[in-house]
Amino acid sequence: MSLDIADFTTFESGRPPVPIATDWPAVEGWLGLDAGLPSDFKRLADTCGPVDFGEYLWIHTPCVEAGRFDYGTWLRDTQRTARIELRSLPEHERYPVHPEPGGLLAWGESRGGDVLFWDTSRSDDPDAWCVVVHHSGAVPGSGLRPWHAYDLSLTEYLKHTVRESWELPSPPGPLMGPLPGSLARTAFLPDAQPWLPPAPTAPRLTDAQRRIALRTGAGLEALELLSPLPAEPYVGGGSWELLFAELNTVLPQDYVTLMERYGAGVWSDWLRFFTPLLPVDHERSFLTHVEEVLSGYRQLRDAHPDMCPLPVWPDPGGFLPFADSIDGDNLGWLTEGDSPDAWPLVVWPRHAAQGPPLEGRLIDTLLAWQRGTLATEGLPGLDQDDDPVEFAGFTAWDTHAYE
Repeated sequence: MSLDIADFTTFESGRPPVPIATDWPAVEGWLGLDAGLPSDFKRLADTCGPVDFGEYLWIHTPCVEAGRFDYGTWLRDTQRTARIELRSLPEHERYPVHPEPGGLLAWGESRGGDVLFWDTSRSDDPDAWCVVVHHSGAVPGSGLRPWHAYDLSLTEYLKHTVRESWELPSPPGPLMGPLPGSLARTAFLPDAQPWLPPAPTAPRLTDAQRRIALRTGAGLEALELLSPLPAEPYVGGGSWELLFAELNTVLPQDYVTLMERYGAGVWSDWLRFFTPLLPVDHERSFLTHVEEVLSGYRQLRDAHPDMCPLPVWPDPGGFLPFADSIDGDNLGWLTEGDSPDAWPLVVWPRHAAQGPPLEGRLIDTLLAWQRGTLATEGLPGLDQDDDPVEFAGFTAWDTHAYE
């Protein structure tokens, strides 16, 4: 008789699970799984929806909550990260990753950054798929190996975590837990709704447009193909003349051109350009960003001059930031020479030593990064299997945020 998750779990009274209807044939068809997903996972999803297990594991069932979670996006991003992580292993130890035949397929993650998968190569019967965990840190029993396969189904693995102590149970393996056998609605998904696979769409670019965007085009022509212009670019309510007067300098013309074409917003969900023509008291203002970044840089430079070696604007050749990453890296100019159009670009990386200035001008640098041909600290590159057209893009900030 197979193990039932109800045998070792209870619903949390303060945040009980809430089922979400799932169109399993549609989900499994989108995943390309002729035999479907494991039946214990589908029963759990039908009974509980997205669930927080043992106050430590998130089991991600097909659902969506605007601005917080999308099952398809989570799965795509998680599988991509796994594919990249696995390249650090010797070739004979690497798992394939879905949608490769027999590839790992993610179903959950932990608060500690562990990611949980099925090994779909084990059997044509999804109920015989076993769990593989990518452990993020030093888990007892894991040694130096972050990837560990368990001869356990999803339900058996969850039972493996519900124990009385840290003592290694049978079958042996790295230990997760001991965890309580609690099931609660995932706290960050209180209003999750059913998820449906995205409808098939035609390629965004023709073959000829792809060649221009990725290889033969240059400047704004290629950039606007790769990252379409927003319907309403927004640069703020002031004027360039007032900004230049406030700064006591004009800015490079390619920056002005780029902002007038695209406005403020985020490139590839990573690089944020602030709004140039807003007053200094607005949180998304270029001037506010400059003041805050340079104030922090000066303090760090005083304490750690070897880590922060750049001069600071308005000193000659000083660093003048104009964009940052969601991870806290900053992109700016070194204000060297008589002409702002000759100012070199430089990245002040948050998690690495200061590197040299970049070689290209702004629009060409942005194009190269979007194409995946430029990677530097603070501007991470694409993976070898990524399609640049899929990952490139620009999202304008909602103008209501300025009201």
